[in-house]
Amino acid sequence: MHLKNETILREFILLGLSSDPKTQVALFILFTSVYAVTLIGNFLIIVLVLTDANLHTPMYFFLCNLSFLDLCYSTSTLPRMLMDLLSVNKVISYGECAAQMYITLSLGESECILLVIMAYDRYVAICYPLHYTTIMSQMVCIRLAAGTWICGFLLSISHVALTFNIDTCGHNVINHFVCDVPEILSLGCENIILVELIIYIVGIIILLTPITVIVVSYVNIIHNILKIASSSGRRKAFATCGSHMMVVVIFYGSAMASYMKPSSSYPPGTGKVISIFNGIVTPMLNPMIYTLRNNDVKAAFAKLIKK
Repeated sequence: MHLKNETILREFILLGLSSDPKTQVALFILFTSVYAVTLIGNFLIIVLVLTDANLHTPMYFFLCNLSFLDLCYSTSTLPRMLMDLLSVNKVISYGECAAQMYITLSLGESECILLVIMAYDRYVAICYPLHYTTIMSQMVCIRLAAGTWICGFLLSISHVALTFNIDTCGHNVINHFVCDVPEILSLGCENIILVELIIYIVGIIILLTPITVIVVSYVNIIHNILKIASSSGRRKAFATCGSHMMVVVIFYGSAMASYMKPSSSYPPGTGKVISIFNGIVTPMLNPMIYTLRNNDVKAAFAKLIKK
């Protein structure tokens, strides 16, 4: 009995998206395609920003960081999910589960902060255009980007530590395709109300603080855009900010649905849908949103094709 409990505590079983073999094959093909599009789209943006001199500006520097984040974000979950779709034994070790949760949370929280910085960049560019190059100097941009990654990987430590500190009493079957906070908490057999409360409060702070800053920034941005005399200038400003706002709505909407409401309040399987949208679909959509609405990126791509 002692050996059995010890074995259970060392591993988890992921139920994944489906137990039907035919459905699993279909999902494998679908998500392999999604992963390929995500890799190509985000890698292309990184290449364009690095190789085209016209894109060597703070806005595109942060966009390059966002693309790299999305590459890492999707890679932290998709390869494992694809492997499980073709596997009978969907066992994940305790350490791998904790590592996966830490990496995905760190990247997600880094993206939260990065989207705030991108909003601030647009705020300075539109509200203080004459001081833009001074305020958003190269060194400032590098420090902001570095701070984004450092803060993301530090903030997620508390979530992971609290989550894996609960007693599961040997329960190790996770009804998900990824190790995530709500799913691990649902295995708890002791009174975890305090742990849940702390995690949700921290999650709310991490999510609501950035979204508040973004909303305040865009209220000021819109106010200044409406003062622009030229209609073409207003359209260009709205187009530039519109892409960022679409990304913000998609990312924060799915993140808040996942971490600001107890998983028990959702119908079974809802957590999987939210995770697919937040961790798989969003990284694929971000490059499309920025390229389809951005003439500078499209021009850089045309130049790259002609070379």
